[in-house]
Amino acid sequence: MNFFYGQESLTIIQWILRGVIAYLVLLLAVKILGQRSISQLRLLDFIIAITLGNILAHPLSDEGLGMVGSITTTAVLVIMYIFSLNLTLKFRVIEKFFSPAPLPIIRNGEIIYKNLIKAKISLDFLLSELRVEKIDDIKKIAIALWEPGGRISVFLDSSYQSVTSQDMQILKPPFSLPSVVIREGTIDINALQDIDRTQEWLIDTLNRRYKTEIKDILLATIGSNYNIQIFLKKN
Repeated sequence: MNFFYGQESLTIIQWILRGVIAYLVLLLAVKILGQRSISQLRLLDFIIAITLGNILAHPLSDEGLGMVGSITTTAVLVIMYIFSLNLTLKFRVIEKFFSPAPLPIIRNGEIIYKNLIKAKISLDFLLSELRVEKIDDIKKIAIALWEPGGRISVFLDSSYQSVTSQDMQILKPPFSLPSVVIREGTIDINALQDIDRTQEWLIDTLNRRYKTEIKDILLATIGSNYNIQIFLKKN
């Protein structure tokens, strides 16, 4: 365990062990932090991500530094992050500090220039984000908001929105997400049980309909009305 502490030099094995330990500590820290810290890099999430990466990186590049201090500091920061997150859930003032309200940058087809300056984004960046959203005319936008996570939410004016089946008063069957029952030649028994079907039923149906073996199937899904769609490993 000497690799945990500062040394004049480390062997290759000791460097590898340091890397493995740092990876596991970071993995555990991110798991404790939760999915929010990964999917939404807001102010608090950005600070913790940068700090943790910096703390764990130093012992991986300097043999004179031990890992005990880095791991201890990482644990303290994770605890402080969770504590701060709980405070934002209980106190509106703290929540507004870390996650301010969305800032309108376009309203009724007009750019709010003062809010662009407040958000510190340029017109070129705004136009680029609108192209990503496939918006070809700013006049079509009812409102566009600069979100705390650094993204732009765009809502078109109702006259430019696509007509839905509800607008046409057309009844459609409820949405049903297909279940993946075969992956790379392996049957997913749990997925079959979720849709109340057996392995024997699946094999028999595939033999009758597709004349193919399970091992030759790359992907098979079952949708509504138990319709099976397959993708073979070889076309």
